Amino acid sequence: MADKKISALTSASTPLASTEVLPIVQSGATVKVAVSDLTAGRAISATQLTLTTGNLIVANGQGVDFSATSGTGTSELFADYEEGTWTPANPQVTLSITSAVYTKIGRCVNFECRVAWPANVDATQASITGLPFTPSGQDYPVLVYSNSGSGASALIPGSAVINIVTINQSAVITNASLAGVTLRITGFYFV
Repeated sequence: MADKKISALTSASTPLASTEVLPIVQSGATVKVAVSDLTAGRAISATQLTLTTGNLIVANGQGVDFSATSGTGTSELFADYEEGTWTPANPQVTLSITSAVYTKIGRCVNFECRVAWPANVDATQASITGLPFTPSGQDYPVLVYSNSGSGASALIPGSAVINIVTINQSAVITNASLAGVTLRITGFYFV
């Protein structure tokens, strides 16, 4: 093959697979280098990144840094997103679970479940345990809907237990008062 200037070469018809080996001149000597080594461990600087296939995968403990925008927060690193299911439970009775899902975005956990109480239950306070993450130490409002109306409940700080109470929290709701009732429970909290 005759020597050609790089500008005279034809363009590649397929993208590089990162397994190719190229000759380069390094410190005056011609050496070989794999295409995958050309960018390994290197920061990429670009004005825009477009993925046409696949996912952007960020190493564990890393995230998207929004510090280019000014703010007074303690962190501008978005490093966590998760969707999943959880298992609501009641310490005194066995619940029928229709659905129980959550989405965790950073420190905020949004959750929802639909559960039914059995017909024969005791008179202890109605509660739900099993939240997917332990809440930080404060009370969070939780909405509770049923086919007979709606109410509110409070999350016990740091314990991941939802105690079901009346809207103004003046009275507890017992398991017996929910016998045969299906509830939709939805809320959020911070971890």
